[in-house]
Amino acid sequence: MNVESFNLDHRAVAAPYVRVADTKRLPAGDVLTKYDVRFCQPNVAHLEMPVVHSLEHTFAEHVRNHSGDVIDFSPMGCQTGFYLLLAGEHSLEEVLDLVETTLRDVADATEVPAANEVQCGWAASHTLAGAQEAARTMLARRGEWAQVTA
Repeated sequence: MNVESFNLDHRAVAAPYVRVADTKRLPAGDVLTKYDVRFCQPNVAHLEMPVVHSLEHTFAEHVRNHSGDVIDFSPMGCQTGFYLLLAGEHSLEEVLDLVETTLRDVADATEVPAANEVQCGWAASHTLAGAQEAARTMLARRGEWAQVTA
């Protein structure tokens, strides 16, 4: 199939993990790499939408304080994780450290950035406490992130 994640056997993975989902070399030579930042075991657990939404806002805002290579941080429709899109070439360890540092920012945040009707399309759907709990749960299993399968 054309979508990389549709070719992934979701029964064989063991969340949480961070993996390279796709790499593209653009015509001018630039490299884009998409990382699968998986919080929950597929088809077993998921993040509730207010948690997904608040993680998206908070992570997306804070990750840019640590890297100028961030293109995007987007939620998966299945609500089990996110895609982190970076420009340039990075080692997996660099990306793991970036995710860890940013999740620590989420855990310490005092508000969800842009969680208002002016800056957000569904401002009522947020939970800072839920995002922080998900961040802390993910951080507690930091040692497992590089292993994608059981």
